[in-house]
Amino acid sequence: MSFIKTTEQSSSYNHLEKMTVNELLSNINNEDKTIAIAVEKVIPYIEKLVDQIIPKLKNGGRLFYIGAGTSGRLGILDASECPPTFGVSHDLVIGLIAGGDNAIRRAVENAEDSTTQGWKDLQNNTITSDDVVIGIAASGTTPYVVSTLQKCNENNIITGCITMNQGSPLALVAQFPIVCVVGPEFVTGSSRMKAGTAQKLILNMVSTSTMIQLGKVKGNKMVDMQLSNDKLVNRGIRMIMEELHIDENQAKKLLLKCGSVRNAVNFYNGK
Repeated sequence: MSFIKTTEQSSSYNHLEKMTVNELLSNINNEDKTIAIAVEKVIPYIEKLVDQIIPKLKNGGRLFYIGAGTSGRLGILDASECPPTFGVSHDLVIGLIAGGDNAIRRAVENAEDSTTQGWKDLQNNTITSDDVVIGIAASGTTPYVVSTLQKCNENNIITGCITMNQGSPLALVAQFPIVCVVGPEFVTGSSRMKAGTAQKLILNMVSTSTMIQLGKVKGNKMVDMQLSNDKLVNRGIRMIMEELHIDENQAKKLLLKCGSVRNAVNFYNGK
């Protein structure tokens, strides 16, 4: 390949098996300290992609993450956390992984090598030009992801990517690439480590900033969160108490009656 695949370069450390546990942990931590700096450098590119996502979602479109292995799992994780956190439909942010749901827990042999299945997976979700697709691949070479973005481009669908290698096929095919170079892994080639952490940070930024811009946060509170357990109900009660300056009993009654913090506050204020 003509580009430098930094995710496969040899670790800066050697003889890992001879290190003490403390040395291993400290050195992994030293490598992890560099990740946030690498992400900071690509904020302008993250911003360009988010600026494309917001109007699409406001107009009824959806956001798709597509990846294989660790990258696919991270996309699914971020997508699955949007409904409980922001109270949005499960169909608004969708994560797809090579090999289907079975691959979330166990690798599916050769699934990431398909150059047709990714587009089929999107078609099974009735993909349209109203949607945005973000390909996630640390290497930037995963056929399942690269080929899918190519088909999206051909069908007038906005594409972005999160990868860790400059000049990779994925970075070149995506309309709005995010290339976060984190360098060699502590364990050579183990991109679930620094690359995976960087991907998670970027996904957090993409989904959270998008949801805030869509009005799913008020002040700094998750006013549309799903009340799916006692912890979240209690959090909602505290939020209402702080916002409306009422006691716990009143706040609880309001929350249980209205179903969300936003609805409770609006109801109390007569909106």
